[in-house]
Amino acid sequence: MSSKKKQAEIREEKDWQKIDSAVRGSENFIERYQKQLLIGIGIVVVVACVYLAFNHFYLGPKNEEAQVALFKGEQYFRTGQDSLAINGDSNGYVGFESIINEYGSTKAGNLAKFYAGISYANLGKYDQALNYLKDFSGNDKVLSQLANGSIGDCLDNTGKSEEAISYYIKAAKGVDNPSQSPILYKKAGLIYRNQGNYDKVIEIFSIIKNQYMNSPLAMEADKYIEEANLLKAGGAK
Repeated sequence: MSSKKKQAEIREEKDWQKIDSAVRGSENFIERYQKQLLIGIGIVVVVACVYLAFNHFYLGPKNEEAQVALFKGEQYFRTGQDSLAINGDSNGYVGFESIINEYGSTKAGNLAKFYAGISYANLGKYDQALNYLKDFSGNDKVLSQLANGSIGDCLDNTGKSEEAISYYIKAAKGVDNPSQSPILYKKAGLIYRNQGNYDKVIEIFSIIKNQYMNSPLAMEADKYIEEANLLKAGGAK
């Protein structure tokens, strides 16, 4: 037998010895900590069962109740009756506030936060609007970005224009459509214009012009870009 072949056999035997040792070590570990492992597995199973039961027997029925309660509020919301939508009426509808307090952990209760936030913003009550809009968390792409855009409006209307910019841009990128994105970008661009940040004005309105060329706002983008270039050049003299 050649020395190379013999060395290979020795290495292989050592490898198998290591594997055997590791297996025996694992067996010893399991035997030593069997009770703790079983308790740990039992806890995981119990937690999973509790979670499933909570969702099926509590959150499910609660969400259905919230959806029923929310239906009338959505009608008031769509017709611009914001005070009634928020506070309820005398005909059995309790209002977004009560729905949030009772069903806030459900999907319908979460949606009520969005409606309440927009309704408060429409009424000019921006602090209340911000509380609900920032607390809203939705999987719906459009609603989430509309919430961001509304947060931007509330911040802008309360003198926090610098903070509003990021929400406008986030919303514009998120919805990414020719009807809403240019409007949101324009709001950010106008804040930059008021700040005298002409490089950002050019950047924002160039996005509107180049990415949303079929939007009506794309036609006026050149006006802001040209103005920013002139003011930028004038400031450089």
